[in-house]
Amino acid sequence: MFDKLDFTLEKYDELSGKVADPAIISNQPEWRRLMKEMGELEPIVKEYKAYKQAKQDLDDAREIFETEDDEEMREMAREEIRDLEGRIAQSEQTLKVLLLPKDPNDDKNVILEVRAGTGGEEAALFGGDLLRMYLRYAERRRWKTEIIDVNDTGIGGVKEATVLIKGKGAYSRLKYESGVHRVQRVPETESSGRIHTSAASIAVLPEVDDVEVDLDPNDVRVDVYRASGNGGQCVNTTDSAVRLTHIPTGLVVTCQDEKSQIKNKEKAFKVLKSRLYDLYLQEQNDKIAADRKSQVGSGDRSERIRTYNFPQGRVTDHRINVTLYKLDTFLDGDIDEIVDGLITHDQAEKMKNF
Repeated sequence: MFDKLDFTLEKYDELSGKVADPAIISNQPEWRRLMKEMGELEPIVKEYKAYKQAKQDLDDAREIFETEDDEEMREMAREEIRDLEGRIAQSEQTLKVLLLPKDPNDDKNVILEVRAGTGGEEAALFGGDLLRMYLRYAERRRWKTEIIDVNDTGIGGVKEATVLIKGKGAYSRLKYESGVHRVQRVPETESSGRIHTSAASIAVLPEVDDVEVDLDPNDVRVDVYRASGNGGQCVNTTDSAVRLTHIPTGLVVTCQDEKSQIKNKEKAFKVLKSRLYDLYLQEQNDKIAADRKSQVGSGDRSERIRTYNFPQGRVTDHRINVTLYKLDTFLDGDIDEIVDGLITHDQAEKMKNF
């Protein structure tokens, strides 16, 4: 580990010299690339320098304890040694986490998809609850959101929805939300008070750049149609809605959020590229199934990851066996406690193979 830390420190110093070079500064794309690389190394360098300083302070404190005759000074040194030993142990753990392989998609924006599962109107209502939850969460973190497509029921339910979420670290925090979410509650239409169980699935995809996906336009069939609102009411007098069909895979993407056909087509292609990228990643992951076992859950979208129980006011994440009795605030977007737990668990699993 320390060989890698020393190498990181040397690399950071080398980059510091380069970004101060006038020749590099005049080449703005190269300067920005180097500054980004420095920014990624900076948390490791800062922590490692603090660690080395604490180790030096510990050596000094031990020397004082061993050579000092004054008992009061020896006691002060003893307390400092205890404090520094704890600080060094914590710093070592922090450094291990910082050195863990980083998901290259963590800093990307997110395309989040909601699909109501079995359960009819009740499942669609739950889909609407989840959509609002993620929109509120994005708002809390000051991320920008853009609705790409929504198939709603007109009474608050959502059968399908696609949202673009833009913000630093969006994928790093939302990637754990992929999977089946289950709800247990008494529907408003249920006269006998029986608890019904229904579900909705969430897919979280990193927004990808054009260079990351080789998409042949000849493989995509583009259909345009008239956008419609609830109950089929026409909300647009032109054929602005767009449906893309990727012929080789059968993937279908629709977008009718914008009044402009061009903008809808642009958004739809963005979603299609992210879905294709995700499909390629899944194919790669299937080949290394052993590595997937070290992830939080299997990542399989058919896996039930969380249960929302309304009668008991609780939400339970089955991957880390955590239950919170604050369902209302959780559905209002206060989901960080679970997300933090999932991140910590994921890091702990990776640390076993460090």
